[in-house]
Amino acid sequence: MVQRTNKVLLIYTGGTIGMGLNPDTNALEPLDFNHLVKKLPEFSYLETDIDIYQFNPAIDSSDMSPAMWAQLVTIISERYNRYDGFVILHGTDTMAYTASALSFMLENLTKPVILTGSQLPIGLLRTDGKENLLTSIELASHAKADGTAMVPEVCIYFSGVLLRGNRSTKKNADGFSAFESFNYPHLCDAGVNFVFHEHHILQPDFSKPMAAHTAMNSNVVVFSLFPGIEENIVHHVLDAPELRSIVMRTYGSGNAPKTPWIMHLLEKAAARGVTIVNISQCISGSVEMERYDTGYQLKQIGVVTGYDSTVEAAVTKLMYLQAIYDDSTTIRRMMNRSIAGEITITE
Repeated sequence: MVQRTNKVLLIYTGGTIGMGLNPDTNALEPLDFNHLVKKLPEFSYLETDIDIYQFNPAIDSSDMSPAMWAQLVTIISERYNRYDGFVILHGTDTMAYTASALSFMLENLTKPVILTGSQLPIGLLRTDGKENLLTSIELASHAKADGTAMVPEVCIYFSGVLLRGNRSTKKNADGFSAFESFNYPHLCDAGVNFVFHEHHILQPDFSKPMAAHTAMNSNVVVFSLFPGIEENIVHHVLDAPELRSIVMRTYGSGNAPKTPWIMHLLEKAAARGVTIVNISQCISGSVEMERYDTGYQLKQIGVVTGYDSTVEAAVTKLMYLQAIYDDSTTIRRMMNRSIAGEITITE
């Protein structure tokens, strides 16, 4: 039996959920989240104790950075044995990036780390924040009969669905159903009851400790193809001496135009050790570079497939790998492996 602490740590980074309306400007601004929690009588019905860690100052998620991911990893790792799970309150704009990054940085995670937030501040009448917050806490404290966590991975919970963090992307700027994992099933559907889809949930080695990583190397660029793309602009981007990797968003199942200059610049970058990862611009589906000749040509010049990866997962996985490995050969090989359930490999 795994020893339970009956406690969950709530980490408030910022975001809409903890904001209030400034009466002078009518603009939303961060409030003291401890003060807001005291106004939530629902907390007294939870069957787990809650501690709160608050970023000071609270940040807008647009300002999220690898340094702040490292801070989150440190907060969790230093308190890992004191809590059954962790809930991170986070702005929605970069939530999928943070969830993806943490999934790699928290190696062999054996406890839930659930990111959530809201589209309306928690103090407003029609807020979605209360349900998202309370359900996330319940999910973070949920365990199997042997005491191990029901969902021992980094997740996003929003509007009734629990999603794998590194499979998630923000799909709606206005609706309450803000996130989806288009290429992976839900881990849990939260209706009247929790319906866990256990065969889709990661199962770590509970006998081994969690290993925290805080270093990230962000010398990566996202490069989207489009009709009419200009050679000179692409040339300047790909020639940057600091550049170590490219997430290239191609058409359909991984296709690019056969324009000679594009192939030449990509081949030149790959030859000097830049890792180029091919992911689709489509929100659903996977890259199959062997399907069409245009994709096959990319494979021939050293571009590696990103399978069904999201942009967020591909970018943060490269940052993580670049901080560990110096050689591009190893990074390319690791990009074709599922490290934390971020891609589906059918080969």
